[in-house]
Amino acid sequence: MKSSLPPVFIGCGFAAKYPEGGGNFSVPLQYLMGLKRMGRRGVWLEVLQESGNPEKDVQCIRTFRRRMTLYGIEYCLLLRPTQKSKGPEEHDPSAMGVGVGMKSFGMPIAELKELAPHAVLLNLSYSIKPPLTNLFGRRLLCSLDPTEVLFWMDQMEMGQSSHDEFWSVGLCMEAIDPRLPKPIVHWKSYFPLVDTELLKLQPRPMGPGKPRFTTIGQWYWDGNIEIGNEYYDYSKQAAFAPYMELPGRVPEAVFELAMNLNPDDPERARLRSLGWKVATPHTLTRTPASYYRYLAGATAEFTAVKLEAIMGSGWLSDRAAVFLALGRPVVTEPTGAERFLPTQSGMLFVRNLEEAVEASKRVLRDWPALSKAARITAVECFDSVKNLKMLLGYS
Repeated sequence: MKSSLPPVFIGCGFAAKYPEGGGNFSVPLQYLMGLKRMGRRGVWLEVLQESGNPEKDVQCIRTFRRRMTLYGIEYCLLLRPTQKSKGPEEHDPSAMGVGVGMKSFGMPIAELKELAPHAVLLNLSYSIKPPLTNLFGRRLLCSLDPTEVLFWMDQMEMGQSSHDEFWSVGLCMEAIDPRLPKPIVHWKSYFPLVDTELLKLQPRPMGPGKPRFTTIGQWYWDGNIEIGNEYYDYSKQAAFAPYMELPGRVPEAVFELAMNLNPDDPERARLRSLGWKVATPHTLTRTPASYYRYLAGATAEFTAVKLEAIMGSGWLSDRAAVFLALGRPVVTEPTGAERFLPTQSGMLFVRNLEEAVEASKRVLRDWPALSKAARITAVECFDSVKNLKMLLGYS
């Protein structure tokens, strides 16, 4: 029996263009799988900008459509051509927000236009922009990068003029660092989503070798945010600097960094000389399934946070949510989010090397209890259905 409620579109602009990023693709997937569990019609709305390389675009589209079929997801993929003149969408009334020359895959454009006025749009990271945004009857901006969005929203249009509600995975938006601009919209908070039916508790890894702590990310950061009249390095490279001695201090475990580093990057040799194992995420986590296998193969996550920890935004990562759902403890730095979690959450928050050493040893010592707590926290706090009900206003 089909739901009589209006459909929910999950707006995304960062998955199709990055087919080698299984973890990246996993983020909107949690929303769609949660909607499916709720019996609510969900549509993945993806906008892919032409790259100038037709062969690459065809490959991106093919990979995206294959994954939609694999997970049984309804989708509308819009391929947006490179604009030769400024603002053609605004100047062509026949476009009705979809844009001149756009091609659709999956749901036809005519059906999108018919459904949108009665539908809800959860717009992840302001991926869908006007005039396309304005087709939808109810529009929620879902910020996945609390501090950056708060900063840039004060500088430019970041969706504040085209959305009805503003939600952030920063749980402390009301108490964020006062050096940042004051919020110009009213932010509501929710936990990063993980579908706890798709991702179930996994047994402890029992393969050969030592227990493994790992994380995935970009080692360098090309952002440009000025805080208190100063510019800081908010990269993972800078964040991990205080913890470089950790592998030597906990020799009974392996500490692995799956970071996007070029084969000839000298950072690879430097990290390995300090005892870190360096992995290539595009090889290990190219698909959502391989991403989940990689996380499940770890004993726990160890990661460092820079920007959101300094700003106290209450941010938690979607990756941590997946680790927890799989029953994997997480060792990370506090952002303020810790006060919203159960006392025994499976997350261990550390501020320096000594605390990281102790937390890592505790994971090895108390893994069964921490794993159980991690899974319970995922179900109680991060579960996709629970958070979608809040976003969508279920009583």
